[in-house]
Amino acid sequence: MLSRSLSPAAIELLGADAKVGLLATVDSDGLPHVTLITSLAAKGPHKLMFGQFSEGRSKANVRSRPQVGFLALDGERRWLRGKAVWRNAVRQGEDFEAYNRKPMFRYNAYFGIHTVHYLDVVEVEEGGTLGVPGLVFGAALARGMRMAVVARSTTPALTPWAVKLVSRASTLKFASYVGSDGHPCLIPGVAACTAGSGRLVVACPTDDPATGSMPEGAEVAVFALDLAMHSVLLRGHATAQRTLAGATVAALDIDWVYNSMPPKHGQIYPQVSC
Repeated sequence: MLSRSLSPAAIELLGADAKVGLLATVDSDGLPHVTLITSLAAKGPHKLMFGQFSEGRSKANVRSRPQVGFLALDGERRWLRGKAVWRNAVRQGEDFEAYNRKPMFRYNAYFGIHTVHYLDVVEVEEGGTLGVPGLVFGAALARGMRMAVVARSTTPALTPWAVKLVSRASTLKFASYVGSDGHPCLIPGVAACTAGSGRLVVACPTDDPATGSMPEGAEVAVFALDLAMHSVLLRGHATAQRTLAGATVAALDIDWVYNSMPPKHGQIYPQVSC
């Protein structure tokens, strides 16, 4: 169900420290970017906030293109998502002090919060729960399509480490694309496996409205995150899209890979000249 404000249950979910918080932004080329923001929280029913401690691309993206998407997933696999507009950022005040009193930030010199960002909520969708059987089935579909119709790629986009991370069934994966309204959409419960180092086969649930709104040939970002908080972000054009047994399965030809883990965020494919 869509709403224009956060319910008490949504505010509680966003307030959990042990959650996955994602912020989807749009870069200078109009392409989707996804960042892990564990500090994402509600500031009442109509506003969100998050604390910044590192200099990834998302913080620059929101200043030039303030339309964003967000998603939160808690330890019971309940999720919510929505759209928001970046409003402003501050480097002092009660929220700044509250973030830096949290144990995660207070006792870690590197991870101290130096900026608090605020966003106005535009739309919220609540009530989803990630089902393990669906994830397993989606992974099987992705592997089946890879074996049947998707040729392996030798493009050196992903390292062997990243290939293992993305293909592992226990790794959480989220897809994002830029919608017609300029806001990036986030899809949870995505299953994926690699077909060589330069191609990814992705299965998105067809009962998710965001899957049905994905344009043919869209540039899709996939954020992969394991339980040890290792992550990688990649993008590619969706090709060979098929609907199979309740999932939309597509092959992504990977054209961009980004290291989303601190301490040094940055593009790793194509390789950037120093």
